[in-house]
Amino acid sequence: MSSPVTTEVVGGLGVITLNRPRALNALNLEMVRELTTVLWGWRSDPAVHAVLLRGAAREASDGKQPVTHFCAGGDIRFMHDAALAGDAALEDFFTEEYALDHLIHVHPKPTIAWLEGVTMGGGMGLAQGCKLRVATETLRMAMPETRIGLFPDVGGGYFLSRCAGAIGEYLGVVGPHLHVTDALTLGLADVAASGDCLTAFLEGLRSVPGDTGEGILARLRAYLGQHPLKQLPEATVTAHFEAIQRHFSLPTLVDIVASLQADGSEWAQATLQQMAGHSPLMMAVTLEQIRRARSMPLAEVFRMERTMVRHCFQLRKGAESETVEGVRALVVDKDHAPKWRPATVEEVSAREVEAFFEAVWPMCAHPLRDLRDLHDLA
Repeated sequence: MSSPVTTEVVGGLGVITLNRPRALNALNLEMVRELTTVLWGWRSDPAVHAVLLRGAAREASDGKQPVTHFCAGGDIRFMHDAALAGDAALEDFFTEEYALDHLIHVHPKPTIAWLEGVTMGGGMGLAQGCKLRVATETLRMAMPETRIGLFPDVGGGYFLSRCAGAIGEYLGVVGPHLHVTDALTLGLADVAASGDCLTAFLEGLRSVPGDTGEGILARLRAYLGQHPLKQLPEATVTAHFEAIQRHFSLPTLVDIVASLQADGSEWAQATLQQMAGHSPLMMAVTLEQIRRARSMPLAEVFRMERTMVRHCFQLRKGAESETVEGVRALVVDKDHAPKWRPATVEEVSAREVEAFFEAVWPMCAHPLRDLRDLHDLA
């Protein structure tokens, strides 16, 4: 059986390939642990000056070109089954995944995310910590967790809250899909590129290795500047910036929904339709998460989200969990008819939302108590 994570050092660039293409490179605990081991080892490896993360291609069965996806997120089927079985590995998964994401944010060597195809959830957790995020023409980016009764975790509170205005609230609550132009205009990617140009860049590094991380980064930027995407699609999200700001800056989720309902535009009605299938409770929790995170440093956001995800599976255990029910409806039974509790936005109480932020552990016992900033890791 092939490894779910493969690595190679190419001319000073450590290349990590997520290698579960049939699962759209979704992360499981084994992958999280392998990625963590590699990244810690490369911190002090003199042969590695920079790191690149990419996804493996999935071979097409109909003879068409292989399709590449960066990472579809975490293994939500595992989360569902582990929660029902009371498997402690579920706790390990979130603790270790968040620690990995934090490690990428503070890694002492420049990190690059090569973003093709589906880049969602856990894939965003990996990508948004990278110093250079390369968006390709096939990119489909989102944080759609409220659809499965979860919230945009993996540091989502941090990178969504740093978007302009109330864009972060909109992205987290609604979970729209973003293409390459959206990712660039919203600051969730740094540069656009054709997915097929990575191979040639790596071949150039093999021939003429880089000797510093910043040098490799500069070479990649220059190379991509010489091979731009010929045509970018029109931005979709920023075209509605004023409306997003007007609606999603309102104090509560009830206010937001009422404001959208009073807006007769096609965009507002489409937004309401998107929200209709999401968990009302977790949309309200997400709104609070992003607003709290806006004033928090990175490590504190990860600790808050680790507390929140514990509550997702412990406030109501087993099949009663909002997250377990959401995954059941979307992935297990595939009836797409989740039985959310509460069933409507109006029924969600402030007390129910606040419960997701109540401390589980004292700081000395928090699973992520040891997260440090870059200067502490050097």
